Amino acid sequence: MTAIRLLLVDDDPLVRAGLSLMMGGAGDIEIVGEGADGDEVEALVDRTRPDVVLMDIRMPSVDGLTATERLRARADAPQVVVLTTFHADEQVLHALRAGAAGFVLKDTPPAEIVDAVRRVAAGDPVLSPAVTRQLMRHAAGTQADTRQARARERLAALNDREREVAVAVGRGLANAEIATGLFMSVATVKTHVSRILAKLGLNNRVQIALLAYDAGLPEE
Repeated sequence: MTAIRLLLVDDDPLVRAGLSLMMGGAGDIEIVGEGADGDEVEALVDRTRPDVVLMDIRMPSVDGLTATERLRARADAPQVVVLTTFHADEQVLHALRAGAAGFVLKDTPPAEIVDAVRRVAAGDPVLSPAVTRQLMRHAAGTQADTRQARARERLAALNDREREVAVAVGRGLANAEIATGLFMSVATVKTHVSRILAKLGLNNRVQIALLAYDAGLPEE
């Protein structure tokens, strides 16, 4: 099996050393490079061609959110998992809207961080229960009515089956779970997800989930 190519980006050398040690114990993950600031990311990606970037938010020159936005705007960009010590609602939402496929706290158990890298590499978002609760609070927060109307207008571009898949993604279900629940093959689910991304101009499944939450669909 081909190893997952992982790029580590964190300004703290001790954190990078810890992550390197942690990921080095996983036989299916290969660390192909390390960076200490967001301004290094694009050049490192060009040189190392990672599948996943594990990215800190707070860095001295260019923060991880800006680096993620720049990276995800590129063609064939790797997936990004944002790694941080805090989980303020706006930071979570900013990271996910920037195109990150996951959000992991630095105090998350090592096995779960490794699993997050694997899941994102496989095309599944990493939405922990804590992050999901934040999305629900966001959907019910300030300017919820305006945001919901705009989200529903965007989702009107989807056909009925695509809408069902979008709702399932918003509920945090993996492809296999969606396939079982909607009585279709995993390959068909992947096709629907790809069409949803293309129709709505989104980067990844997490952004589908955000839009579904904004529209209030997972709660219907």
